[in-house]
Amino acid sequence: MALPHPKANPCQYIPSHFVHATAIIDPGAEIGAGTRIWHWVHISSAAKIGANCSLGQNVYVGKAKIGNNVKIQNNVSVYDGVVLEDDVFCGPSMVFTNVINPRSHVDRKHEYQRTLVKRGATLGANSVLLCGTEIGSYAMIGAGAVITRDVPDYALVVGNPGRRIGWVCKCGVRLEPSTGKAICQACGCVYEIENDRCRPAR
Repeated sequence: MALPHPKANPCQYIPSHFVHATAIIDPGAEIGAGTRIWHWVHISSAAKIGANCSLGQNVYVGKAKIGNNVKIQNNVSVYDGVVLEDDVFCGPSMVFTNVINPRSHVDRKHEYQRTLVKRGATLGANSVLLCGTEIGSYAMIGAGAVITRDVPDYALVVGNPGRRIGWVCKCGVRLEPSTGKAICQACGCVYEIENDRCRPAR
């Protein structure tokens, strides 16, 4: 269980993880070993955060589940119903949502929709994910893209609304497909591409 960080020093280590003095950690939040929580972060009591994560300035985490080695850059709110698997990267000021038709005068907390971001995916700066969508493993969402539907594994998606313009390697380099296969020019990994799917070659 994470406890509120003491205010005596601007930065300190508390058992197993690091919390900046300006951060607010509500009692009951679960935070894994080696995670670093920076300036003016607020983590709610229902949050579950894995090990070796980094939460940048002005991050908010609601009733969300965050895996290991997740990096959340400045000014990102991870709302109720969001699930981030291991190794996900959230770029600065990208946006999650959890209600498809919000109204200030209508309570729709019972209508929150789940958003799943699978292992290794990257969400570019200022991108927007409409709730209820699923981002595939190692997908790359470009800066400013607006995601309105599910994204397949290894897909490279840009624009508003988001559209797939190619595929990316696990290491993040764009793939150049040839006769149903693609070889990453950076790391040499081989992929099979068929039926609008990309997967590591067997």
